[in-house]
Parts: sequence; structure tokens; C-alpha cells
Amino acid sequence: MPYIDAPNRSIDVRGITLAYRDLGPRDGVPLVLLNHWGAVLDNFDPRIVDGLARSHRVIATDYRGIGASGGMSPVTIDAMASDAIALVRALGFEKVDLLGFSLGGFVAQDIVLKAPDLVRRLILTGTGPAGGAGIAKVGAVSWPLMIKGLLTLRDPKTYLFFTSTADGRQAAKAFLERLKERKTDRDKGPTPSAFLRQLKAIQAWGRQAPQDLGRIRIPVLIANGDNDIMVPTMNSHDMARRIAGSQLVIYKDAGHGGIFQYHGEFVPKALAFLGD
Repeated sequence: MPYIDAPNRSIDVRGITLAYRDLGPRDGVPLVLLNHWGAVLDNFDPRIVDGLARSHRVIATDYRGIGASGGMSPVTIDAMASDAIALVRALGFEKVDLLGFSLGGFVAQDIVLKAPDLVRRLILTGTGPAGGAGIAKVGAVSWPLMIKGLLTLRDPKTYLFFTSTADGRQAAKAFLERLKERKTDRDKGPTPSAFLRQLKAIQAWGRQAPQDLGRIRIPVLIANGDNDIMVPTMNSHDMARRIAGSQLVIYKDAGHGGIFQYHGEFVPKALAFLGD
């Protein structure tokens, strides 16, 4: 079943309904996807999800207070990570792989540090560490480009996730078209309140004291574009230096959404990294 046809599911987690989609083979270690600021289930790139789900069970998730999930959106990464750990355990999984993009990468790092025995392999994309360079300024960077999106009648992700080169603009157009492929049972968009509460969590992460990433002892794959303006690319290099044995992939002429622009290269790399 392709991701655009995967049914919406939900589960009660500590009294809150959390929404998710579940596809791929039933055997092996599941891969849990954690997405970006303001993202709902329909913001996961179907090419990446389908590619990964060919050989792995994939669980795409909505954070609390976002999309079809109930409750109020947390204002800390700590709370989001605790929610995700509770979701994994409520689904009955003893071990998972994680793929975190942007905000999801913050959450994924915190999960591994909180529950190291829960995670087998970790993929961090378009993201950075607690206290990372420029992360606290994401609002100041994003608001003008969101306004530009309104004025130019373009999705702000055109400017936030991709470079302004011809290749970047073409990649943005293709990505945004992919996000529209699902025609029925689409997820609800984020409320303004949830969007702003998540921004508070991101800014707090950017001001937080650095975590000891040397405690992460599992295999880690780090990927980003070479010109990420939301979570500056230097953060990917910083994480790679601090996590022993990690792999780093930097895509040329790509921004925050480098894995979307280079999905054809990223999926095989991620599959090879995840293994069996």
C-alpha cells in the first residue's frame, strides 16, 4: 500500500489520542518518522516513505496537538520526546529505528538520550543539537520568508526548504506537488496556536545547554543540504564530530529539505544504513 493510501490510525497514549499511519512489511525493526515544525501526516514526502516502506515497517506520526492528534502541543522538546517514547511503547514495540527531520531530529536525539535501549539506529536530517548555532533564530529567519510566500502565492517551503537556484526551485515544485498526491482522508493542518507553541519549543532547544552527544553509542546517519538556512548546515558537521562513528552526507545546492530534493539518493543510502 502506498503512503498516499495508508489509513489514518490513532491510539490512546496516557489519555491523549495520537494519530499515525502504519505501512510496510510487518517483520523487522519498525522505523518511526518524526517530522518538522507545523508538519502533519501529509507533510511526509511520499517518495521517501514509500521507498523506506519497501523493506521496513514505517510508522509516520503526528505530535500531540498537531493534525489529528489530540491534546495541546508541548512547548518543550523534552515533552515531545516523552510522548514519542510513550507512543512507541503503546504500539508494543521493544526496539525501533528513528528518522527525525528538523524538529523531529531534535526529538529523536532526546529520545535516544532518554531511552537508549529503545533505539537501534538513528537518522538525523536537516537538524541540529541542543544549543546549536542559529537554531534559536529560526523564527526570525522564517517569518519574512513566510510573508514572501503569501505575497508571491507560493508555499513558504519553497523558500524555507530549498535554494533559489534553478535546481532548487524545480525541486521545490516537485516536492510540493508530491505532498498533494493524497486526495482523500487528508490530515488536518496545524492550528496557529500549535504552530506557535512548537516554535517556542524550537527556540528553547536552541538556547538549551548542549547535550552530551558522546553518550549516543548506536549507528547514526546525518544528512542535510549544503545551504540550510533554517537549521544551519554547520550543525550537521557539529553533530557528526560529536557522535562517534556517525556517517555524514551533505547534498550540493540544497537547503533544509535536502533529503526531499535528493530523495532518489537519500532513500538507498538510508536503506543501506538501516540494513535488515
